Amino acid sequence: MTLADVRAALARGVDSAALSALRALTPPPSEREEAAALALHLGQPSLTVGWAADPFLLAAAQLRLGDAAAALAALQGQPDTARPALLRARAAWQGSGGDAFNLARHARTLARTEGDAGALVAAVTLLGELLLPTDPRAGLRTLAEGLKVAELTGQEADAHLLAILAHTQAALGSAEKAGLTATRALGRSLPRSPARVAALLALGRREEARVEAAAGELPEVWWRGLSSAAQAGAGRTSPQRLQ
Repeated sequence: MTLADVRAALARGVDSAALSALRALTPPPSEREEAAALALHLGQPSLTVGWAADPFLLAAAQLRLGDAAAALAALQGQPDTARPALLRARAAWQGSGGDAFNLARHARTLARTEGDAGALVAAVTLLGELLLPTDPRAGLRTLAEGLKVAELTGQEADAHLLAILAHTQAALGSAEKAGLTATRALGRSLPRSPARVAALLALGRREEARVEAAAGELPEVWWRGLSSAAQAGAGRTSPQRLQ
């Protein structure tokens, strides 16, 4: 199998064929970076770790695997710009979680300053996730910025953002709205991705979520707090409200 076979299967929209071709691939050095990116796209982060040299791609794959320490090691020496700041914030959340909120806010500020729409959406998604267990109303306001970015750029709302939004709506008692949002998230999510697992959990399809997570090598840290938050009521106050 070659990288062209993976690309061709993706172009045809045949996920199973793309995945089979990827798993049979031994990319030459000149194609390893592209193969690593495709592996992450297809929800195979272990392959990405084996092939990637780019520190951002490597850190993203390590975070998929729940290895926050390895992700931070990959980011050593990288500048304080939006993309690495966002990865560091996610790593903090997967680790002790202690400074994740402030780091995510910092990543959001950098993304706004740099005009990086993708990083901004990812930053507000993480902030919404962090606020979900303690202050879903603040999380709802935060996630709204990501929806506005999609509107201004003429793009569809990000699947992961929609999945976290669905959990937030459920936590605030809007079960019907949450179901509709989660269905949208599921339709836009990639197989074996954190977005798909979160969307399935929001729809109450826990066994399917477990299967997707296992196939995508996603540990439990990716959905901690989602289930409990959806079952809790509104009216709680976060000790760290967004300004």
